[in-house]
Amino acid sequence: MRDSLDLSSTDDGTLLRVRVTPRSSRTEIDGVQAGALRVRLNAPPVEGAANKSLCEFLAKSIGCRKSAVRIARGERSRDKTVLISGVSTDDVRTVLEG
Repeated sequence: MRDSLDLSSTDDGTLLRVRVTPRSSRTEIDGVQAGALRVRLNAPPVEGAANKSLCEFLAKSIGCRKSAVRIARGERSRDKTVLISGVSTDDVRTVLEG
């Protein structure tokens, strides 16, 4: 059975759990594991480069503004919670799992 994304709806938008692997050969989505979206990032985890890269990549993938995506929890961790403002959980699920 395939894992599905664990998404939460808030007044501000959608919360998405993400597991990041920095310094990969390319930036890409690497599937879903235990409800968290696995993302490989080309950027190193130095001075916020990986967090910035993650937010830009998710915004582009989902089709929303860069300013609508921010790290809600886990700025210094591989496991993060990302807030996507103004986008419903159904829209996020359709785009990222489709």
